[in-house]
Amino acid sequence: MTITQTALIPATPVEAYDALVNARKHAAFTGAAATSAHRIGGRFTAWDGYISGKYLALTPGRRISAEWSTTKWPRGYPPSLIEFTFEPIPKGTRLTLIQSQVPASQAPNYRTGWKDYYWTPLRAYFAARIK
Repeated sequence: MTITQTALIPATPVEAYDALVNARKHAAFTGAAATSAHRIGGRFTAWDGYISGKYLALTPGRRISAEWSTTKWPRGYPPSLIEFTFEPIPKGTRLTLIQSQVPASQAPNYRTGWKDYYWTPLRAYFAARIK
């Protein structure tokens, strides 16, 4: 299955990109431990190791492409592919996620999870910085 979502983030594309690839900033907006070797082929984890993956392409402020899976991933199932793109808009960034090769049984949870555990706290993280 494929999940496609768009979120409006009150930050520049470079700031939104950096919040996703910088482990310290990622942990600050999610409240959970993260690691990141943000280079092509570099590995990352998020949510105390629940999420893990490998960067396939990185264009600062424009695009992140990566392999992605979780500790709940079906045994033997290949990682999903995620792509984040960042588009400047007035007062922020339009962040678009396309996540393909998602196990059908897990897609509803991830659809909700991106909204609850990424877009909402990411917006709050940058909104608090503005005040």
